[in-house]
Amino acid sequence: MSKIVIIEDTETIREELKSFLNTYGFEAIAPTNFENIIQETLNEAPDLILLDINLPIFDGYYICREIRKQSDMPIIVVTSRDNEMDELMSMNLGADDFVTKPYNTQILLARIETILRRVQGSSIRDTLVYNDLKLNLSNGSVIYKGEKAELTKNEIKILSCLYKNKGKIVSRDDLMDFMWNADVFVDDNNLSVNVTRLRKKLEALGMEKNIETRRGLGYILP
Repeated sequence: MSKIVIIEDTETIREELKSFLNTYGFEAIAPTNFENIIQETLNEAPDLILLDINLPIFDGYYICREIRKQSDMPIIVVTSRDNEMDELMSMNLGADDFVTKPYNTQILLARIETILRRVQGSSIRDTLVYNDLKLNLSNGSVIYKGEKAELTKNEIKILSCLYKNKGKIVSRDDLMDFMWNADVFVDDNNLSVNVTRLRKKLEALGMEKNIETRRGLGYILP
């Protein structure tokens, strides 16, 4: 279920949007306190934000700018301000779409679904998952049961190769070719060093059973 945060100060619109999105299977969250709205929104880690411009304390432009400094979560500006400069400013600050009030709820729904499909599809392609271990290729990190670690370029290559051959033994020669793929000589010991470092990082996350060595054959992610 995708989570959507509605940042809207008009109670009627806020509650109507919340009810509408809940009806269509979203988890809609509609904060009513705007004093710490930026951090509260980041803490919710929603899949998408619907953001008004005219708000108490901070306007939507400021909120959009501050959220963009810390997150790429999609933002649709939903506002009664309908001139081209407002739209241009919103998009320049990092908004993904701009919808003017009054809006057709079905068209707003279609725009929400389009953005979520694009973002989540991209996210899925960038993420490999195996036995509770998530490898994010776009930011070079692994997450295991909520704990996160950053990987080096070589560690990412080793793990992604083992992921793609999960449950199968990958020979050291194949892994060497996948990692360096060059005619220049690469010391075989480099592979052992990188695998050892990667194992330690996975163990530090709590993943005790990770990359196994099959003597004389290669490595396997069991």
